[in-house]
Amino acid sequence: MNHSSSDQSLYLESDGEDERKNLSEEEDDGAFSDYSDVHNQNQHHSKPNSYSTAWPKSYRQSIDLYGSLPSPSPGFLGNSSLSRFESSFSSLTRRHTPESLPAVRKPLLVDEEAAKRKRSSHSLLPSKASSRVSHEMGISNDSSFGQAVLNGVNVLCGVGILSTPYAVKEGGWLGLLILFAFGVLCFYTGLLLRYCLDSHPDLQTYPDIGHAAFGTTGRILVSVILYLELYAMSVEYIILESDNLSSLFPNAALSIGGFHLDAPHLFALLTTIAVLPTVWLRDLSILSYISAGGVIASVLVVLCLFWVGLIDEVGIHSKGTPLNLATLPVSVGLYGYCYSGHGVFPNIYTSMAKPSQFPAVLVTCFGICTLMYAGVAVMGYSMFGESTESQFTLNLPQDLVASKIALWTTVVSPFTKYALTLSPVAMSLEELLPSNHGKSRFYAIAIRSALAFSTLLVGLAIPFFGLVMSLIGSFLTMLITLILPPACFLSILRTKVTPTQVALCVVIITVGAVCSAMGTYSALSKIIEKLNT
Repeated sequence: MNHSSSDQSLYLESDGEDERKNLSEEEDDGAFSDYSDVHNQNQHHSKPNSYSTAWPKSYRQSIDLYGSLPSPSPGFLGNSSLSRFESSFSSLTRRHTPESLPAVRKPLLVDEEAAKRKRSSHSLLPSKASSRVSHEMGISNDSSFGQAVLNGVNVLCGVGILSTPYAVKEGGWLGLLILFAFGVLCFYTGLLLRYCLDSHPDLQTYPDIGHAAFGTTGRILVSVILYLELYAMSVEYIILESDNLSSLFPNAALSIGGFHLDAPHLFALLTTIAVLPTVWLRDLSILSYISAGGVIASVLVVLCLFWVGLIDEVGIHSKGTPLNLATLPVSVGLYGYCYSGHGVFPNIYTSMAKPSQFPAVLVTCFGICTLMYAGVAVMGYSMFGESTESQFTLNLPQDLVASKIALWTTVVSPFTKYALTLSPVAMSLEELLPSNHGKSRFYAIAIRSALAFSTLLVGLAIPFFGLVMSLIGSFLTMLITLILPPACFLSILRTKVTPTQVALCVVIITVGAVCSAMGTYSALSKIIEKLNT
């Protein structure tokens, strides 16, 4: 989209007219010609700038806190209003550059000239505003390659790593091929999201992509699915805490007014009460900074498992089963859950100082996480065999030091992540309040409290960690990672895709749909079966 000099003056400040003229000429030389074609094709979906005003407007801000490692800047305790300013300003610091322009067939790595031109356009930004933005919030708009990798690993390598040995038990050794296949497919669909973002300068988040592809309906559908996944993850945290604390204190119980709470119910309730004050927080910058230790926590738990298996007395003594066809669909959902990071990938991409490095970031993230998942899966199932629990921490001998470290690390970590996971859902609901109530602290606390206690009720109703994870992975994650990205890609860039890309996208959508149907049916059937016993 070509901007006139007057339009540019809204976001570019310069001491001389020459800089404006040079920038305008640079754009007119054809840098924006590809984008103009795509923009004209997509005008029927949405009006210009409608992405930033449609629900959910809070997605960028909330997911930045949920999925990114804050920069250790002096102002990382910035208030929410300045955070929103940064969110809206970030599009200007990245979008109007040749490097981010759409070109389905362009190389993934751009040349040095493009990088120089990007830096040149950045230099025209108002220095005071730029400085203010970069220090008011923990999320940097110029994250390095290393920061982007840590962000990606922090999102991908979550509690799913605890259930990979259980996934091998359900699917057999050959089921591990599904893990690697999903890793490759999800990497590719992550790249498709990048192409979708580059098709329009206003696209910054996954809901924006859904909006560009399928209009307002697509935006709402994508948003609802993403928020349902976050809500379900919050339920998993409650079940996780209940299971692990019950294993540490199996005799804990409480009787009040004729009501008796056994260990699982008691610890689920106590966990909800403990995290409730963090859910009420408006500014989650501190929690976001602390939760960055999720990568360290995951690595520590993995090291403890290997220590127990290779050095302590447990050892490796199970040959396992080659293939379990009857329960293979359950493992499909568990493996799918392992790669539930696509909701954050657009935010990581738009925050990078060098967006051309995004493919390398994805390769690194998926490579690290897949190796960790596979290593834990092989070690855990080799150690515990058919007695493998839905979380391998429940199988570890509790008298060993390494086991205690793994258990307590698993217990402590969700306390920092619960509020960050649930807050995007709460913020989206707060947007739906009438304007006279939208800024009321009472209504915000009421919504967040209701969400927290609802996760408690759901967790108590279906306290099956592995099966709930399989259901999430099959129904929600498959939609987010395998079905929607290629569908949006084909819709947004349909006139520029090659026949090979079309065929590959159709194959991925088909694989995702089949796996989703099989996994969802199997997980629901087993949940109903357990509830009836």
